[in-house]
Order: sequence, then structure tokens, then C-alpha cells
Amino acid sequence: MMNRLLLFVLLVGCHRVVFAFRPVADSATIVVKKTADFKVNGEGTAPAWANAAWIPVTVQESPSGKSMPTRAKVLYSDKGVYFLFVSEDQKLTTTLTEDFVGLWKEDVVEVFLWPDQSMPVYFEYELSPMNYELPILVPNFKGRAMGWQPWHYADERKTQHATSAQGGEKKSGASVKSWTAEIFIPFRLLGPLVSGTPKPGDRWRANLYRIDYDNGATYYAWRHTSMVKGSNFHEYDRFGTLLFE
Repeated sequence: MMNRLLLFVLLVGCHRVVFAFRPVADSATIVVKKTADFKVNGEGTAPAWANAAWIPVTVQESPSGKSMPTRAKVLYSDKGVYFLFVSEDQKLTTTLTEDFVGLWKEDVVEVFLWPDQSMPVYFEYELSPMNYELPILVPNFKGRAMGWQPWHYADERKTQHATSAQGGEKKSGASVKSWTAEIFIPFRLLGPLVSGTPKPGDRWRANLYRIDYDNGATYYAWRHTSMVKGSNFHEYDRFGTLLFE
């Protein structure tokens, strides 16, 4: 009788352990749904966005200890990948008025795409609240990285992008409640890192970022990279994964 009771307790205990360690959703993976192409307007009002889940982009480093909610969505089509960012804010710290400059020195959102992990080369895209962009290809050899601008950057190789401000004007130094960025990156721009539309089940390494300057440079990331002071968004081994549905 005692042996049977002991066996019963062990079986129940094992059952509870298995239940306790039941797999949960992988927060390091974004399942990217497919959509028909649409035109971005900087407001995220396209009906297709209703099919994408919000992704939290959280503080990685804040000198003031303060943070503001930031979230993003991702979709893809036969022609490219769409991104939507909504960043709560108090002031638009943005004075730069041209593309292909150091946008990361002011308020900005960023997308890093690393489709082919056999090479330490990835695509970086930055967009400011004023809708100025910085698209570059980054070779990164053991931390030695340099950005290269795209060539023949026009027509079907060119991005689409738009921004808007909520609760204030979209202008330098304006008080606002938030700002929104909408981005379309065509697959043709990403060649030869990709050869065409991803197939269902394909996986790309990627990360989503924001930098805000309301209270000193505050760094946000979907998947946090640097674990020490001094944020480095280029630690690609810490990127998450886009899983194309």
C-alpha cells in the first residue's frame, strides 16, 4: 500500500513539473503575416494593419530612468516588408533636414534586417519624425562596421515612408503626445541579401529600435542588445527573428 501511494505521489509530481514547464510563446520571434500591397501614409490607417500584432519596443538604456511607450507592427507582401512605429513623446528633437545624414543623433526609429546569417552583412534603415531617411547596407566584421549607401536608388528599389505627429505640430521642437512612422522596404533594395519574396516558414534575423532625446539619449529596442552601459544596436547576434507566415 505504501509503495502504491509513493508511486502515485511521484506521478502527480512529475505531471505538475511537466505542466509548469509547458512551452510559451517565443518573445524573440515575430510571426509576420502576408498582405496585399498598400500605400503608406504615416498614420497607420491601412486596414491591413489590423491583422498584425503590436510588438513592444522597450527601454534598453535611459540616463534619466524615464521611458515612453513605444510599439511596432510588421507585415510583408510579394514586393517588400512594411513597418509601423508609434512612439509616445513630449518633444520632437529633430533639426536635420536631409536624407543620408546622421539621423541617429536626434529622435529616430530604426529597422535592422539580417536575412542571410552566413554573412555578417545586414540592412539598416532609419527614419526621423520629419520623414528624412537613412538606408544603408552594413558590413560588420567582429564589431568593425561601416554603412554603404544604396546605388541606383529609384523606382522599385526605393523605399516608401511617411510620418505624422499626434497632439501637436510636426515640426522641430514641437510639443506632442506621440509620433508615427510608416515604412515600406522593397525586396529589390535588399538584393543580393535576398533573391525575392520570402517563402512561408522563412526566417530572417532582425531588430527594431528607437532613440529619443527628451531626457538625454534614451535607447529602445525590441530585442535588447548591449548588456552594459553604452548601447550598441549593431550586436547582430542578439537580434530576434522574423518568421514569415
